[in-house]
Formats: sequence, structure tokens, C-alpha cells
Amino acid sequence: MRRHRSPRTSVQGSANVGQGIRRGLAWSTVSSIVLRLGTFSLGIFLARVFTPEQFGLYAVVLTVQAVLMTLADFGLSTDLIRSADHRRKAPTVATFALVISAVLTLAMMSVSQPLADVLGASDAGPVLAVMSLTLLIAGAGVVPYATLQCTFRQKQVFLVAVVDFVVGTAVIVVLVMDGWGVMALAVSRVAAQLAAVIVQFVLVGERPRFGWDGTIARGAVAFGVPVAGANLLSWALLGADKILVSGLAGATALGFYFLAFNVANWPMSVLGQVVRSVSLPAFSRVAGGDRDRSLAITLAPVWGVAAVAGLMLIVLAAPAIELLYGARWLAAAPLLMMLGGFGALRTVLDLATSYLLARGESGRVFWLQVAWMALLIPALVVSILGWGIHGAALAQLIVSVVLLGLYARALGRVGVDLRAGWSSFWPPLAASVPAGAAVWLVTSFSELSERAGFADVAGFAGAPLIELLLGGLVGTAVYAGLLWRWMVARIATARQLGSEDLIEPPIEPRHEGTSSTSASSSRALEGTP
Repeated sequence: MRRHRSPRTSVQGSANVGQGIRRGLAWSTVSSIVLRLGTFSLGIFLARVFTPEQFGLYAVVLTVQAVLMTLADFGLSTDLIRSADHRRKAPTVATFALVISAVLTLAMMSVSQPLADVLGASDAGPVLAVMSLTLLIAGAGVVPYATLQCTFRQKQVFLVAVVDFVVGTAVIVVLVMDGWGVMALAVSRVAAQLAAVIVQFVLVGERPRFGWDGTIARGAVAFGVPVAGANLLSWALLGADKILVSGLAGATALGFYFLAFNVANWPMSVLGQVVRSVSLPAFSRVAGGDRDRSLAITLAPVWGVAAVAGLMLIVLAAPAIELLYGARWLAAAPLLMMLGGFGALRTVLDLATSYLLARGESGRVFWLQVAWMALLIPALVVSILGWGIHGAALAQLIVSVVLLGLYARALGRVGVDLRAGWSSFWPPLAASVPAGAAVWLVTSFSELSERAGFADVAGFAGAPLIELLLGGLVGTAVYAGLLWRWMVARIATARQLGSEDLIEPPIEPRHEGTSSTSASSSRALEGTP
């Protein structure tokens, strides 16, 4: 039986939600690939210019800002993305967001130096003070950002991200070359954030509109508290390792760890950004009922790509780091071998989080983040004290595996077909074993030949570029050969997700304006390496 189209569809101006999802996904893919290549290049530049200690200070500043950005949003952007009454809520949300971000900005400025001292990075105090201005600017952009997202206008979102990246990169490169050091990061982010918000307002064709409705405001508070809590925990989790490494092992050790962590999160940065931009509004329309298969259908192609990306980072860690960042960063290679698996699994966890949020399960998301924190913090402390930064990387991987089980339990309780989910998860995992073995044999051939008393017949011993290209080609070929038919079939199924026959009415909070059980996927910092 054909389901009735939701009134929300008219708000978004889309004649067909499935078409909107596919169009948005296509533009998100282009945006993510282009911008990730840009930030990837910028990251290489900074790693070659900064010392490991400066890179560690850079990590501290980015971590603190990312955590505070989640509070500045307060879940308000997702409230608008999911709402059937976007325009009526917008003025109140705009006022609320600006007030929250202004308070956070003033608070951050006042405690920036003491906070930097506590984190063991005293030189970062003035940088944190300047960076806090981005919180105020981000608060002003909540409404136009949500408007672009909920209408699947990913082409315009891409343009905003390009402006953000171009302005930020130009400023940071000029200032770094002029000797500004880490302060260049703060100034570049303020300039980029301001330019991006201005472009957002231009693209949505509206001026800032402020207003106040007590009923909407109470609903926003009820919505925002679990959202802010879950997002704060999420980003605190991503920053806890860096803060602990900085405090227990020093800024130089943090520099190596931060570089490996960033490289390991390439699958999450590229693939996660693509999927995240459309998964929340998409799941809110197509997910529902018992034994729901929409998550499993989406998981198959997402995990299929994330698994092979993580695999390549694991088995090609050393040549990748040496080629891109230089031999002085090779100490980060063992870390990347462990964190590569963590980065791939994060893509799955992020997709599952978006699904839970779309089903209105912010409470479950919050408690999953609490469980993550409860597991990770003691594991990090013990492992860092015992094995340094290598222990921190191992703790991240082990805890992420445990979290998969906890997420599966939560998803099963809200009606996800876990058997279908497992059928989407295990084939890429199984294909990774022979693919990884093939890469190891190819990259180890010269060393094995020399040990056997033969000359370097392969001719690429110690040549990271050749190892990277040949190993990547062989590994990807083996992986693709094993999964090709499976992947094509799963992509074909995923393309049908969101078709008119599958659309469910949107899931709204049970008591609109008084209480809500939804949460926001945190808005990641755009244009930062």
C-alpha cells in the first residue's frame, strides 16, 4: 500500500524524497572528496612546517574548539532539519543559538589560559582565546545551515565549504610563512567561519530573523539538553585521548599521535561526511517499524568502502607516512596500524548514531556515549601509563570493538533487523583478510628475497611511493575481486532506499514544544585538517 507523503516534503520543496537523497548524496560525495583532498594537502604542509611539539599544540587547540562547537549548536540545527514547522521555529532558534554561543564565547575567553595550563600546553592560551570567536559566529549560522541541509541542497553546502576552505587556507598559509606559528590557525578559523556564515545567508536568500516563542523555546531546551550532552560526550571522547596524551606523555608525543589519528580518520572524514549529510533526514523518512532493514541496506556500501580504506591504512602505514609527511614522522606508523581499524569502525558507529537520532532515540545515544566514556577513559589512562602513545592507540581500537556490541544491542531494541545488519558487515571483513595478506606479501617481497640471499629483484626496497602504489593496487584488486558482485547488488538495493513506496512519515518528538527525545549529530569543523 502506498504511503502518504509527509507535509514536511513540501517544506523541503522536493517532489520526491528518494531523488532528493540521491542528489544530495552525489553532491556530498563531490564536496567531501574535493575538500578532503584540500585539507589533506594542508595537513601535509603544516606537518612539514611545524615541529612535533607545535603540531601537539595545534592538536590541543582543535580539540578544545571541536568540543565547544557541539555545545554552541545545542542540537538546534538538527531540530530544524527534522521539524515539520521549520519556518515558525527559525526566529526563536536563531535567538537561542546566538545567546548560547555568546555565553560560551565569553566563558572560553575568560578561562583560555588556565585551561591551556591544565592541558599542559601553556603556549596555547592566547590561541584558544582568539579561537573562541568562532563559537559566536557558528551560533549565528545555525538556521541557514539547517535550511540548506533539510532541503538536500548539498550543492550549496559544497559552495559554503569551498569558501570556508579557501579563505581559511589562504590565511593560515600566509600567516604560518610569516612566523605566526599556531596562532595562524585561530585567525584563519575566525576568518573562514565568518565568510562561510555570510555565504550561507546569501544562499538561503534570507536575512537573520530573530524572535521568541516560549513554547518553542521550552521544546528547544528539552531537545537540546540530551543533544548537547550526547555531543559533548562524543567530542570529549574524541579529545580525551589527546588531552591525556598531552598531559601524561607531553606535547611532542601528542604531535605523533595526532598525526596518526588524523590519517586513521580519513575513512571517517571522507565517507562519514558524505553519509552524515543525508543520513539523518533520509532515515527520518524511511526508517520505522520492527525488523527495519534501512540501516542494513545503507551499511553495506558504507562499510564496504570503509573496510578497505582502513585496511590500506593498516598494511601501508609506514610507506604512507614516510612519503607524505617525511621520515621524521615514521614513529607514527605503528600508531596508524592500530588506529586504522578504529577509523573504519567509527564510520559504522557514526551511521548507527544517525539512525538512532532519526528514530528519536536521543536517550539511547546519550547513554551509549556515557558507556563509551566509561570504557575509554580508564583504558586510556592505564594504557598510556603502561605503553605510552602506542597504548593509547590500542585502547581506542579495543574499546571501539566493544562499542559495536553495545550499539547492536541498542539498535535491536528499536527494531533494526540485526541479522540483515550482520549480513552487510561480515563480507567486507572477511574479504579484508586475503586482501591484507596480498599487500603484505607484495610489500615484503624485497625484504624476504634479501633474507633468502637473493638480490632486490623487485627493485623497490625502501621506496615508499612504489610500495604504496603497488601494495594499494594489489590489495584493492583482491578485495574488489572478492566483493564485486556483492557490492554491486548492495548498491542497487541502496539506490531504491527512499523511493516513494518506502517513505515513512517523519518521526517527530512525542510532545512537540514540551519534550523531545531526539539528538543531533555534531556539526564537524569544516575546512580543518
